[in-house]
Amino acid sequence: MVDLGAVQQLVASWWFDYDQGNFDAFPRYFTADAHFTCRSDSGQTAFEEFVTADVRGRDDVVAWQVEHRRNSPYPLRHNGTNVHLSASRAGEADFRSYLVVTQIVDGAVSNLSTGVCLGTAREEDGVLRLAELRVILDFTSSEVFDAATRRPVA
Repeated sequence: MVDLGAVQQLVASWWFDYDQGNFDAFPRYFTADAHFTCRSDSGQTAFEEFVTADVRGRDDVVAWQVEHRRNSPYPLRHNGTNVHLSASRAGEADFRSYLVVTQIVDGAVSNLSTGVCLGTAREEDGVLRLAELRVILDFTSSEVFDAATRRPVA
């Protein structure tokens, strides 16, 4: 079984290397058949094309990630919080977490976005890697829970 601590380590390490632009490290995070998706919750941001992705295979996932990072602010910090397992099978585990993304504006920390990450970590060649990573960024204004239209996360 895949250990929760190993998944937390993988997710935290990925976000750190992503933020720092350690492009040479990117391939080691993904399985050969990796699937990455990203979108906003509303589908209606002014920069929707920039945040939308649906790519498969390590090479295409890494290419999208590198291009996206090169055109994003620096410093930028992705904080994966509340990483926990939602299912576990031999050699792989599904996880969920929140995402808090910050940047610096005029010398002060500024929240860029929050979101939800859903994924699968799988052992490949004896190494735990991301087989799936789905990022849904929050851009819809909050309202009282019972009055909100419930959008599925999965």
